[in-house]
Formats: sequence, structure tokens, C-alpha cells
Amino acid sequence: MRTTTDIIIPILNEEDTLETNVGIIVEFIEKKLSDKYHCRVVLADNGSTDNTPEIAKRLVGQYAGTVLYQRVSRRGVGLALKTSWQLSDAQLVGYMDLDMATDLRHLPEAFDALVNKGADIVYGSRLHKKSTVIGRTLKREITSRVFNYIVKMYLRTHFSDGMCGFKFLKKEYVTSIMQSGAESDGWFFCTEILVVAEWMGLSLYELPVDWTDDPNSKVKIGVLAREYLSAMRLLKSKRVS
Repeated sequence: MRTTTDIIIPILNEEDTLETNVGIIVEFIEKKLSDKYHCRVVLADNGSTDNTPEIAKRLVGQYAGTVLYQRVSRRGVGLALKTSWQLSDAQLVGYMDLDMATDLRHLPEAFDALVNKGADIVYGSRLHKKSTVIGRTLKREITSRVFNYIVKMYLRTHFSDGMCGFKFLKKEYVTSIMQSGAESDGWFFCTEILVVAEWMGLSLYELPVDWTDDPNSKVKIGVLAREYLSAMRLLKSKRVS
């Protein structure tokens, strides 16, 4: 019996690349994963105002049973992921970025770690010595390393890279992770799930990845920094209490 897996892709105003990139992802799934896994690609729309919803709904019809579309009422990557994960009936859930910054070949590696290697949650790491990072600016490299260091020191964690947009976990732990403190609606949720999972004593699996920077990334470092620092203080207060 194939393992059921929901791959959540948060989307926001992606009309230029949505159709092409989803086609590439679905083709990879059919060629490389369909023998062992029943995969669904869930397009989690958190507030698109362009033609993204119309394109996404067309893709649902084109790839019936493989592509799903869900929309949340307001912006927030964390909100989109929490909503999609809670609605999922799959055995494994996770997320990746639409731009495929993390090479798709790591999908079967992540699933295998969860099914066969005792992992409860798998996270892609760009900071492992075996990882390959292409096209990243010095500013983004330094920012990433600084924030990962702050997370380690401030929240007393050991994982290497909390910000990489490539994480998968066993669905059975979603509710307990959220109830134990992972509840940010923003980008910090992607790091928060690792923090809380580690605090809970779950088995984290570091996966070195080949990662290519997206020069058109919508992430604004200043806004992200303020969000992260505020969310870290809140999360630590829950741990203390």
C-alpha cells in the first residue's frame, strides 16, 4: 500500500509561474514517486489578488486527484500551512516552495527518512557540509546564518537550518506540535515547528539539500527580521510558562 502524502505549496500572487512550475512538480511526482507514494500537491493560497486563484482552479481540473486548491482568508504562510495540514488526511505532510529552490530529487529522500529511518520530522538544510547553495547573495547568506544562530542560542535548539523552505513530518504530530506552541501565522511558523518538535523530543532528521536562490523572492529581510524576533520572544515565553 502506498503512503499518502500531501505536499503543501504556499502561494501568493503567482500567476506568472504557477502553471509551469506545478506542471514540473506533478511530472516529477508521477515519474519518481508514484510507485511508493500517493502524493497530492495542495496549493495553499494566502491572499492572492491576481489571477492565481483562477489558474490554480484550472490546474485542479487538469490534474484531478493530484492537485488541490485551498484558500485562507488572509495573508500568512504559517496560517496557510496550519490550515492545510489540519485538513489533511494524509500520513505525511509538509511543504516546499513553488520556485523549487530545493531540488525536487530530495522529495523521495525526505519521505524515505520518515517511513524507513525513524524520523518524525525532516528539514532541508543549506548549512550542512554536503549541501550545495547556488546564486545566493552574501547579504542573504549572512542573514540566514545570523538568524539560525540566534534561534539556537535564544531557544536552546540544535537543528542547523530552520529557515529552509523544505520540511515534512508525520501527520500524527501536527496537532500536538501546534498545541505545544507552534502557532505563528507568519513565516516564523516554518522554524517554530522545528523548535517545538525538538522540545517535544521528536526525532529530527537533517537533510542536506541542493538549493538555488530565487532572485525574485518576495521575502523582505527587514520585515522578516522583525517578525522573527517578536515571534521568538513569544515562543520562549510559552516554554518558560
